[in-house]
Amino acid sequence: MNGVVRSASVALLLTAWGGAPALGQDAPVSPGDSSPVTETKPLAQVHGFLLGLLTGRTTGNAQSGTEGSDIAVGEERLRLELRAASASGDTFFVAKGDLFHDAVGRRVAVDLREAYAGYTTSGFDLRIGRQIVTWGVGDLFFVTDVFPKDWESFFGGRPAEYLKQGVDGARARLSMGRVNAEIAVIPFFTPDVLPSPGRFGVTDPFASVPNQVETKPAARTSSTEIALRLLGRLAGFDLSIAAYRGFWRTPGARLDDTSAPTTVTLFYPRLSVYGLSAQRNALDGVLSLETGYYRTASAAPRDRGGLPGSQWRFLIGYQRQLWKDSAVGLQLYGELVGDEDAAAAASGVGRLRRVISLRLTQLLGYETWKLSLFVAFSPTDEDGFVRPEVSFKVSDELGVTVGANVFGGASETTFFGRLRRSDNAFVAARFDF
Repeated sequence: MNGVVRSASVALLLTAWGGAPALGQDAPVSPGDSSPVTETKPLAQVHGFLLGLLTGRTTGNAQSGTEGSDIAVGEERLRLELRAASASGDTFFVAKGDLFHDAVGRRVAVDLREAYAGYTTSGFDLRIGRQIVTWGVGDLFFVTDVFPKDWESFFGGRPAEYLKQGVDGARARLSMGRVNAEIAVIPFFTPDVLPSPGRFGVTDPFASVPNQVETKPAARTSSTEIALRLLGRLAGFDLSIAAYRGFWRTPGARLDDTSAPTTVTLFYPRLSVYGLSAQRNALDGVLSLETGYYRTASAAPRDRGGLPGSQWRFLIGYQRQLWKDSAVGLQLYGELVGDEDAAAAASGVGRLRRVISLRLTQLLGYETWKLSLFVAFSPTDEDGFVRPEVSFKVSDELGVTVGANVFGGASETTFFGRLRRSDNAFVAARFDF
């Protein structure tokens, strides 16, 4: 409990720090000093921030185990970001990492967000190392963005940047006039991080099975993930054609005995994805379209572990400004499973899953206040999610955010429904330096 109190104290300390006068200011220039001032760009820069976060459950359902309490997340983070480049700027290095104290889990650890070396010219860019890759046009719903996500961080109240995880590999971009190409080669697999029973009110469907084993794709040539996309412009649309060969990032499950299981194995089946994204200005706003075909390598249900054999995903989005410093975004997302999964889908929520989402954003007080609301509802799953947030910039360096994550659903088998006992509210303070 002392650790949790410490997390709350950090937020208050950062608030007080933000209002204090700055130390180490530049000395005034003497009136008699007429030497010219030459401003040069430094070859290395270090930035970062301090972040204090406290997330409390609002359902009254405390979790069991060592992490069970009314507090879901209580932590302090120190972020350091290093950017270095050669004098010409064509070679560079970027590293971003967090040193954090987890008061709920009672541990101190390092989270290396990104660390890569790069080389760039006018038409070519190469990056090797850990890096965050973002594709597609979806808002919290993803079609061609097949790279790992950390849903536990996002639903726990951490800033939105923590939803994306870095991948360890190489990425190259090539500009060829009207068409640009990007390829990512990822030899080391990274799965999605899903909300765990220890932090969230989710039920482990295999809690009664004595042994649980997780097998991840090995780091070898045959298991290397490859993602490729071509980018261009046609008929006013910014187009992207994407292809991916790799693995599902959410695991399937295989029981050793369906009648009296003693071991469940979580594994990640092979996956291929082919997709198309398009975006353009329309009706005083931005129209976004995206579709993708997902195909599991094995057609046998046992080898898929409950994951679909084939699936179409689609997304239609529209965003525009309502009035000054405001924005609204509407989105329709869908998943259509293939015929080979029709029998399994019939026992669940249906072959076509639809989700409608709305995002509202308003800036106030010369952009010192930011009010935002994200709402998602699935009429097929009968579940939904609401995330309101209010942020205030105390100064250029200090910001405070309060918000909540609210879930609902008729069944615990759907994405948001399984989190219906995980409602929480959070407060965060961040000091940039």
